[in-house]
Amino acid sequence: MKALTRIALTTAALFLFGAASAGAAELPKIGIVNFQKVLATSSPGKIAKAEINKKGKEMEDSLKAKGAELEELKKTIEREALVMSKDKRDEKERDFRIKVNDFKTMQARYKESFKDLENRLISKINRDVLELAHQMGKDEGYVLILEQNAAGVMYFPETLDITDKLITKFNKSSVNTK
Repeated sequence: MKALTRIALTTAALFLFGAASAGAAELPKIGIVNFQKVLATSSPGKIAKAEINKKGKEMEDSLKAKGAELEELKKTIEREALVMSKDKRDEKERDFRIKVNDFKTMQARYKESFKDLENRLISKINRDVLELAHQMGKDEGYVLILEQNAAGVMYFPETLDITDKLITKFNKSSVNTK
């Protein structure tokens, strides 16, 4: 993926320098977008983050309650172990192990569900931002719009950063679609 990005950047740079040296009257417009900033500061990004946090809190609370229940059951088994018959104690310990395995399964299921939710919400925002950047590129005459982190951009003049402009348009477009 990085090799493909580098090839694309090299090709774009050669194209841009070629156009500039061919006597082009105006320099091509290039924009840089910081997707992490879009996620953190845009309205849709904040809504997604709140939803992710809410779901994570619900899952965490559920797991804490189940964990406390298991801890209480363990204490009860330990307390009553001396007065129980061996068969009864073995049965209680087996039930406890089953509940611990159920807890671990629940934990894994919650983790997977949480990752799916996070990926789904971030992917939707990513698609929307990509469409918006594409439209901005067409409407405003950009030759190239790069994502700062994915493209490996190490330096650029702040005048190329169109993140705030994109966030403003993204916020407006998300209000219009509701």
